[in-house]
Amino acid sequence: MFANFLRKPRVAAIAATAATTAVKPSLFSTLQHPPTEIRPLEKSALQSLVLSHYRHGKFQSLLQNIVASPSLLLTACHNLRKHAPDSPPPPLTLDSVSTHFFSLQELSSQLANNSVDVESCCISVFPKSRKGEALVLPNLKLKVVLEAIRIVLEVIYDDRFVTFCYGGRANMGRHTAIRYLKNSVENPNWWFSVKFDDQLFQSRHVGNLCLMLGQKIDDCDFLDLIRRLFGCRVVSVNLGGVCLGRGLPQECALSSILINVYLNGFDKEIQELRLKTNKENPRFNENELAGSFSVFHKPLKVHAVRYLDEILIITSGSKMMTMDLKKKVVRFLDEELDLKVDGQITVIHSAVSEKIDFMGMELQAVAPSVLRPRKTQKAIRAHKKHLRQKQVRLMELKSAKERNRKKLGMKLLSHVFKKSKQSNGFKFDFQIEDEVRQIFSTWADEVVQEYSASVDERWEWHRMLSAGDFLSLRRIRDQLPHELVDAYDNFQLQVDNYLKPVKAKRELEDEVTRQEEEEEEKYAQRTVEDLTRRCIKVEAPIELLKKAVKMVGFTNQMGRPRPLSLLMVLEDINIIKWYAGVGRRWLDFYSCCHNFKKVKIIVSYHLRFSCILTLAEKHEATKRAAMSHFTKDLKVSGADGTEQVYFPSEREITVMRERNLSDPKPVDGALTMALISLASDEPHHRCTAHFCGNADTTCYRIHLLQNHLDVNPLDDKSWVRGMGAIHDSLQRKCAPLCRHHISELYMGRLTLQDLDCTAFVDVD
Repeated sequence: MFANFLRKPRVAAIAATAATTAVKPSLFSTLQHPPTEIRPLEKSALQSLVLSHYRHGKFQSLLQNIVASPSLLLTACHNLRKHAPDSPPPPLTLDSVSTHFFSLQELSSQLANNSVDVESCCISVFPKSRKGEALVLPNLKLKVVLEAIRIVLEVIYDDRFVTFCYGGRANMGRHTAIRYLKNSVENPNWWFSVKFDDQLFQSRHVGNLCLMLGQKIDDCDFLDLIRRLFGCRVVSVNLGGVCLGRGLPQECALSSILINVYLNGFDKEIQELRLKTNKENPRFNENELAGSFSVFHKPLKVHAVRYLDEILIITSGSKMMTMDLKKKVVRFLDEELDLKVDGQITVIHSAVSEKIDFMGMELQAVAPSVLRPRKTQKAIRAHKKHLRQKQVRLMELKSAKERNRKKLGMKLLSHVFKKSKQSNGFKFDFQIEDEVRQIFSTWADEVVQEYSASVDERWEWHRMLSAGDFLSLRRIRDQLPHELVDAYDNFQLQVDNYLKPVKAKRELEDEVTRQEEEEEEKYAQRTVEDLTRRCIKVEAPIELLKKAVKMVGFTNQMGRPRPLSLLMVLEDINIIKWYAGVGRRWLDFYSCCHNFKKVKIIVSYHLRFSCILTLAEKHEATKRAAMSHFTKDLKVSGADGTEQVYFPSEREITVMRERNLSDPKPVDGALTMALISLASDEPHHRCTAHFCGNADTTCYRIHLLQNHLDVNPLDDKSWVRGMGAIHDSLQRKCAPLCRHHISELYMGRLTLQDLDCTAFVDVD
């Protein structure tokens, strides 16, 4: 049944590549005799390696020859290791990984023989209260295997995914999806978001997934390894939950691409439906439809956006057509993919009159003037006032320039007169007449240009010089010499050419008329667009943000900033970094929203002053004293004694714009966790960050927000709707971390997915 919906890709190029590389020896044959130096694979080399195993329409021997290759495993190690771009650590090598962590050669041999013991590479962590299910976590060795599988699947499937599939792909995240909605979707009438029931992938879903993978992959060992990963619950897919794409430890990094593979048949079905709709309703040029009459043609369109398990369908047709489309979507997901859809949330909404929640943001179709509003009368008056002030400053500069020129000219004349009286003429070794003449000529040209630009002055001079034209009388002209008459006529001609302002005045009037016509045309165009066109406005859920700010404790019941007592045991720099991590993640996540200024206010006011009050209460000082010490930008001395700013400054927040294509992580992981260093002297352990060999570490205990507040994250009344929470099993676990990685965790640039949670230590 799935073969009817999973279309065959274009394999001509792949078959050609496979034919050229078929004569190469198998990579498994090189496992017994590895090369002298194994390096991570570049993207082109990785694609060539995977495509070399494409034969007869399928990829073969992936686990034995590709996943098991030491070079790919080393590439996976490099992908797992996170580091700051300004201070990259030394590159990993096969020997360094095998010496300090685990043997890559042994892992390569186990993968080649399909003898990896998945169960022994996992640990189950139970909550303190023994309520709820245990969290199964993979160790670092198994994480490398998961990343290697993800890399191979990405090479195979990334080009086969449809264009509206976002999440789990490079440069195809939330911001890219929002940019598509704002720039490409016009005149939406109806839309609905598909919401799944909260359900884990069961054995039947895993079987369907393996059937889909088997359409392109002919490797039983590879598919068997994926089944075992699901069977041990180290890989789990929770559709309808709030943990996908948030960097929470209960989500596996491999889950994103597996979701895309599972829903790829649904995407292809929607894509064919869109193409069929576009073909049946072509777009015509308005001039071709009705000649000189204005006709607004709105073709029937169907748009779709899917981010992991969140699906949004948009139509520009009738509601009946949208209802039929919704039935087809629900029937396909239920019958073909065996996924249950929440019927209470998956309902049709009017795109114009109702907002819809998607990817943690609010969408609504509005007129273009709402997104790009005209200047108000107050703003227009302020702009005119600014222009007048600018003109006054220019006049002051002009007057000062003329005054300085006059002073300099008088000094020159005085000096020349004095020298001429003393020495009966000038005697120079060099001639300066040309330079002086050029200077005065430049001044004269500037004065004439400034004078010619004024119509009123030219009109006044023209009136005075042309008044009393007595030589226009014939009896007087005949009695005067011809040379005088000709000279006077020539003088009047030059006066008319240079001083008569009729042409200049006409040009000014034409310019004013042209500007008025342009304003009228722009106004008419904006009016027509407001009546005939609708664009999508994306907004941040401000009410939910305010609820989150109040729930965490940034503000009191009156909405005013307050200190956080939980963070007072931290050092000053770590307190600022924790606030900075929350603020920067909020700003990055909502930088594409129309009401981004309101998010800036929340970060710049509530978080900033809550941090200042926390520092003040920690040092038993006043708010004014804390602000004078740390300044409003929260400057703090670093390890080398230099002042550093971690919290985004007000100027930096003001100039923030939508500019990144990467997939920003929500604030859930940084907001719902606090790391408190232990006061006791614990033995040093290796840092739990992936492939960090630093042994100079400090143990930090994890405190979860839901346990500190004693609330249930599944209850929308006490918790913020749509915000995820870290699994309860990690409450009060201790993580050894070096100075660099604890700073990255506080700043929100690292998540618990970037740590080896199986290496946490137990401290009473």
